[in-house]
Amino acid sequence: MTLKSKKEEAGGKKKKGLRSFLSNKLPPYIMVAPAIIFFLLFTVYPIVDMIILSFYEWNVIQPRKWVGLWNYKYLFDIQIDFKIALQNTIVYTVSEVFFLILFALIFSVWLQKDSKVNAVLQRIMFFPHLCAMLAVSVMFSWLMDENGLFNMVLSFFHLPGLRWLNSSSTAMMSVVIVSVWKSIGYQTLILLSALKTIPADIYEAAALDNTGPVRKFFCITIPLLSPQLFFMLITITMSSFKVFDSVRMLTKGGPGKSTVVLVYYIWSYAQSNLKYGVAAAAGVVLLVILLILTFFYFRILDKKVHYQ
Repeated sequence: MTLKSKKEEAGGKKKKGLRSFLSNKLPPYIMVAPAIIFFLLFTVYPIVDMIILSFYEWNVIQPRKWVGLWNYKYLFDIQIDFKIALQNTIVYTVSEVFFLILFALIFSVWLQKDSKVNAVLQRIMFFPHLCAMLAVSVMFSWLMDENGLFNMVLSFFHLPGLRWLNSSSTAMMSVVIVSVWKSIGYQTLILLSALKTIPADIYEAAALDNTGPVRKFFCITIPLLSPQLFFMLITITMSSFKVFDSVRMLTKGGPGKSTVVLVYYIWSYAQSNLKYGVAAAAGVVLLVILLILTFFYFRILDKKVHYQ
């Protein structure tokens, strides 16, 4: 074979390889490119910019001034409101995770049996999840008014009314109630769909061993639902730490500071004080907390998940 023919053969292979790349391998990258660009522009870039801004003093009017770790020291040593917001966020998150998982388990077991009534109830329970939190918050602000429907029901049973959103002892509980009410249908359907995939043979074998319903629930149902429960734990925790809409609409952080959570603190502090460096530092603290929790969940709790 001559040198010229070898070059022509090599050129033909290159052209064939290029055509194969353009027709087979390039299209998937083109298809996912918009999503990747969107992710980089609206997720990665804001996070990186927030981390950088947390080391500066900036109020929009004046240029950025490097202050190092002063913003973090200011948050933890001087800003008492930040510590209150952190405590409130932990209380809110623990409460929502506990009640959402508890009631989702109860309702999913209750609705497990196939019937027309249960089918209707499933659709009714899922409806709040389709509503915007803004609309849900406005509705509950009317219901939880001192002259609202909730207190009317209490007075009908000769019980004293509550200052649902106007008392520091009940405001956080009221915000949790709203969030649980909105999300319970979605979480219930997740567990309900998982319950229906559990083989009936397992329960039949347990019945032959005279296993009681309580033991079956904790030794069979809960382990087989552990992947879904693990998923719920992660997603509910992440969303709870980022709660904002319900607090903004229902209580505006009050009464006092009883319902100020981290995201609301970041927003209100940046808006009122124009210290965007401090607000960015608080955002970085929130990001670090979520990363630590995610690491803990996947490193420790994931080992207890029973994957079929």
